[in-house]
Amino acid sequence: MSRRLSLPAGSQVTVTVSPTRGKAESPGDGVIKRSGGRIGLTSPAPRHSLGGAGSSTIPTVQLSPVRRSGGSRYASLDGGAGADDSAEFVHYTVHIPPTPERTVAASADSVDAPAPTAYDEDGGAAGVRAQRSYISGTIFTGGLNQATRGHVLNTSANSAAVAASANMSCKMRGCDMPAFLSSGAGGGPCDCGFMICRECYADCVAAAGNCPGCKEPYSAGSDTDDDGEDDEAVSSSEERDQLPLTSMAKRFSLIHSMKMPSNNGGGGGKPAEFDHARWLFETKGTYGYGNALWPKDGHGGGGGGGGFSGFEEPPNFGSRCRRPLTRKTSISQAILSPYRLLIAIRLVALGFFLTWRIRHPNPEAVWLWALSVTCEVWFAFSWLLDSLPKLCPIHRAADLDVLAERFELPTARNPKGHSDLPGIDVFVSTADPEKEPPLVTANTILSILAADYPVEKLACYLSDDGGALLTFEALAETASFARTWVPFCRKHGVEPRCPEAYFGQKRDFLRNKVRVDFVRERRKVKREYDEFKVRVNSLPEAIRRRSDAYNAGEELRARRRQQEEAMAAGTILGALPEAAGAVKATWMSDGSQWPGTWLTSAPDHSRGDHAGIIQAMLAPPTSEPVLGAEPAESGGLIDTTGVDIRLPMLVYVSREKRPGYDHNKKAGAMNALVRTSAIMSNGPFILNLDCDHYVHNSAALREGMCFMLDRGGDRVCYVQFPQRFEGIDPNDRYANHNLVFFDVAMRAMDGLQGPMYVGTGCVFRRTALYGFSPPRATEHHGWLGRRKIKLLLRKPTMGKKTDRENNSDKEMMLPPIEDDAFQQLDDIESSALLPRRFGSSATFVASIPVAEYQGRLLQDTPGAHQGRPAGALAVPREPLDADTVAEAISVISCFYEDKTEWGRRIGWIYGSVTEDVVTGYRMHNRGWRSVYCVTRRDAFRGTAPINLTDRLHQVLRWATGSVEIFFSRNNALFASPRMKFLQRVAYFNVGMYPFTSIFLLVYCVLPAVSLFSGKFIVQSLNATFLALLLVITITLCLLALLEIKWSGITLHEWWRNEQFWVIGGTSAHPAAVLQGLLKVIAGVDISFTLTSKPGTGDDGEEDAFAELYEVRWSFLMVPPVTIMMVNAVAVAVASARTLYSEFPQWSKLLGGAFFSFWVLCHLYPFAKGLLGRRGRVPTIVFVWSGLISMTISLLWVYISPPAGARELIGGGGFSFP
Repeated sequence: MSRRLSLPAGSQVTVTVSPTRGKAESPGDGVIKRSGGRIGLTSPAPRHSLGGAGSSTIPTVQLSPVRRSGGSRYASLDGGAGADDSAEFVHYTVHIPPTPERTVAASADSVDAPAPTAYDEDGGAAGVRAQRSYISGTIFTGGLNQATRGHVLNTSANSAAVAASANMSCKMRGCDMPAFLSSGAGGGPCDCGFMICRECYADCVAAAGNCPGCKEPYSAGSDTDDDGEDDEAVSSSEERDQLPLTSMAKRFSLIHSMKMPSNNGGGGGKPAEFDHARWLFETKGTYGYGNALWPKDGHGGGGGGGGFSGFEEPPNFGSRCRRPLTRKTSISQAILSPYRLLIAIRLVALGFFLTWRIRHPNPEAVWLWALSVTCEVWFAFSWLLDSLPKLCPIHRAADLDVLAERFELPTARNPKGHSDLPGIDVFVSTADPEKEPPLVTANTILSILAADYPVEKLACYLSDDGGALLTFEALAETASFARTWVPFCRKHGVEPRCPEAYFGQKRDFLRNKVRVDFVRERRKVKREYDEFKVRVNSLPEAIRRRSDAYNAGEELRARRRQQEEAMAAGTILGALPEAAGAVKATWMSDGSQWPGTWLTSAPDHSRGDHAGIIQAMLAPPTSEPVLGAEPAESGGLIDTTGVDIRLPMLVYVSREKRPGYDHNKKAGAMNALVRTSAIMSNGPFILNLDCDHYVHNSAALREGMCFMLDRGGDRVCYVQFPQRFEGIDPNDRYANHNLVFFDVAMRAMDGLQGPMYVGTGCVFRRTALYGFSPPRATEHHGWLGRRKIKLLLRKPTMGKKTDRENNSDKEMMLPPIEDDAFQQLDDIESSALLPRRFGSSATFVASIPVAEYQGRLLQDTPGAHQGRPAGALAVPREPLDADTVAEAISVISCFYEDKTEWGRRIGWIYGSVTEDVVTGYRMHNRGWRSVYCVTRRDAFRGTAPINLTDRLHQVLRWATGSVEIFFSRNNALFASPRMKFLQRVAYFNVGMYPFTSIFLLVYCVLPAVSLFSGKFIVQSLNATFLALLLVITITLCLLALLEIKWSGITLHEWWRNEQFWVIGGTSAHPAAVLQGLLKVIAGVDISFTLTSKPGTGDDGEEDAFAELYEVRWSFLMVPPVTIMMVNAVAVAVASARTLYSEFPQWSKLLGGAFFSFWVLCHLYPFAKGLLGRRGRVPTIVFVWSGLISMTISLLWVYISPPAGARELIGGGGFSFP
């Protein structure tokens, strides 16, 4: 006899995961069973190893007691006392705090819990049903040498309470009782998702046995909870009977449950007869040409083929599968041809100019001539590297109507019209809640949850690399507010779906709104959002006060315990020693210690030393829409009648960190999210965003999918969106928008092999991140790569119907793995290398072919050699259970990546501060292509540092990463033949551009030197020199105008970019070259501080750009200030000398003054930034700049004293003492 285990609020459960190798467990060994069998991992990935049975490692879950001071009750399920000693255990800690789906009860003993564990009194394991509320209310933590604990704050949520909280009341007329949850697709007793209470359900079964929603008979046994697993298997098998698929779909499609289908129901495992009437009802079809399924002539009997028994699929006129999802438009030849011609003219003019300069030296100042010619040659080379990749710019556009028609309309394989789009896992990364305010992160999360994408196909993961309780509790508040915000966005179609951006808009918010309740509900949601902001802003103080109170209580209890022990020992109380300072812990709201980073650092609770933490804040939604109701019925804030109120899955992740392990900063955090998401949701595509980049266009994810799922999309490794910024000053003083790069250079690279990855706003193909090669590639050989060799890296099966029938068992599951020398490995060797490359998690390795299959193109897509059948992804994923999350904990441990290829070939690449560029380069180097998606409405928007110092440090980090790339094996000079020549040039320029700063520094000082000395870079202003200089200048201006024409930027934005190129080239870039050389030569490690993100405040218009006027000292400011002072003094000195000279040389003065004026104009924004709002400049800036200017002046006097000065100073020249 088994009984339920009722756990009080705040209780803890210890879960010990031990590997068992090739032997069966006995019923009393503590292994949790379900329906008489082993507990199944229920993520989309099949839980099996690719290797043999003898080498498989099957995780088993055991519950063992843990004693803590809280006095909670625990149940031991260990079959023997020596279980922990005989096995090799890995421990994880599980804490379950309050979440929006699970609130803390007033009294834990007053409510019965549907415990997630049922057990026998003799210690044997019994059936377990993982509840959605149990998973979403659990923090799973663990790591190196840590016990696994389940800290359940509230396990009392029964099905009725869950139904009421989720607005799942009975839909029968005149009944408002809570609906009971079953194993139907929508949570009710029927697959249609119609919500009904037990009393009404019993009446319906007794009357006709039909569901009031779909008018179909209820499945047998759906009113019991014990056979819920079998009901799911039956319902899924019924869908499978109507959807004949290929063998590949049978193995990897989400349509097929990982459980064996039952053979009852008369089908015997064979496809059932197609119910024509049901198909017409579910698709709302009508009789007529193109709607109905017509019987096949002469083939009325059941056929053994792949079609429906007795029927053939509807006539395919080709309009749906032939219409492209995307289109590529080239730039008008009226613009592009002159643009290319001007590049050629300027290149020829530069050749003649440099030739003339080399042949006409200045004998009066040879050293000045040599320096100027050297700089000019380098500038010409740098310009050529920058211009060559711009020869083939293109524009792209996506057609969302075709995407919806192809993947979301009813078909023969998908009669209900469920979404057949692949899943997307969204990654949001944050590291420090002080520099990255939680309210900014919360707005990003809310915009993701409200995105226009199928709810069941979307999952959001927040990586908190700092392990801060502030971020955790802010995310819990965000999940609670999302229940109001997301339905409001869906009901009224508001844009943007970031609440801070939406409520802060200056335009008329009533435009195109027709619902009469919009103004009233908007006012309610705005008030709720203001309260939400206050709650989030008050969290730091609330956490501090709570922790102080609990710590004081702990100290009092420790003191009382010490006194009791002293009294028992007969010690005098006055002789007791002073209690040692207790560790100041950080406490959660339920009274348990936070397993992550504490406010006061302590062992196992600091930024670089804490356990791994995972909690599903929002559990995976059901597959059927859950419609809301009026506020009086649902208890909500707005009327959600007819609105889908489901929310995507939301997961908090903080990877384990321990001293002695290299955590690889952001790249390591992103790789941890890749592994975690593969086990929990396994979306074939990944979108990564910074915490301050929110979704500004709710349809952006659909536009990205258009490029991934269109013809040739199987060769696309990622879709990069441009970065757009808010909060920039109207003049864009420091070129924060960076439009010349995002709208000129990136569009141009899109015409080659694709844009580079810029760190955020990018949709990845998961298999490309795993280091696999594309299905097809092209190698470029010969001069400039003009000889092409096409490579087919995947066998072309599944092309025609005969191929699918005959060769379905031989098709390759994965793209081939290649070694570092691009030597393709066979299937057996590739499978053997998977665990060694990806780590020891068999569940993760098993998820790889599933992700690859789900990311394939449809079979009817033109040019698709290996595709998936339509409707293969139109079913729900399996529910999330505890052992799945425990497996996810194991892959974020600090030691998981040891002796694997994570960071070297797989995932985000380590070893550079610009890991984004290196990661994209590696994919292009393997033959993948990328796409640049510029949407009509900005896809994502973020923030950028508008302060001068922050902006310079940001540019310094980017430039340092480029120097690291230049001195590494990621230099484009060592690229493989699969990368196009112009793509190599573009990547080579990425690593080369910081070195231009050395020549730029010299060239900015040369005008001052020329003015001081009275010499010029040429002996005289020759007509040839002036003509060539004029041609070079005019062609540069015309090229800029044409770039503005085809890219859509403005002349002001182009000029700001030119100015900041000089500012960065004279400040941050030289420092980056120095740091890069120190790292390469001396091995000095480079560390950077996190860029501060501006918070979302309600400041007035005057303080909106307050940071713009702040002046913060930095050593990067010294070189530009010195250049400005030297050039200004030189112009003044040369002007005075020419005016009072007996024989004034106006040509040399004009030449030198012109170039000095050119330098000062480019540095004008820098000078304006130094003045600040009130003209306050740090004194140290003037002191250092003055000293350097005086030193240069004295040095020049020593090198070239004025005429007659040698005799005046003694005839021997000037000498230092």
